[in-house]
Amino acid sequence: MLNKKPNPKLLWIQFEDVLAPRLGLTVKERAVYSYLLRHSLVVGKLRLQFAVMSLARTLGLSIGATRQAVRRLDELGTLRVLERGKTSHLAEMRLPERIRAIRQGRNGAAGARGPRGSRLPRGSRPRIS
Repeated sequence: MLNKKPNPKLLWIQFEDVLAPRLGLTVKERAVYSYLLRHSLVVGKLRLQFAVMSLARTLGLSIGATRQAVRRLDELGTLRVLERGKTSHLAEMRLPERIRAIRQGRNGAAGARGPRGSRLPRGSRPRIS
């Protein structure tokens, strides 16, 4: 369980402005992460059990595309698949500020970076708290 329920507005800003562009998420990966985020962290839970088939049906995606999106999100560290089965998956969601690729940047350098890796001006850096 989370100690404190995260602020959904701040969570969404971090996701759309920082996480998705830095990790280069596709539209399908964004849809899967958004759905899982909404049904886990926003309601105060770290872990979420879901079926890939029902997730695909809900989002209007194919099962294969949904499965690939879940696997890539797991590889990127945005979620951690704890149990994988034919009927359901158990995943632990991570807050955008807890994702290593976001905290350090893709090349390991700390700091806020723009879409092409250039430094952002000091006043326009997104705040991750």
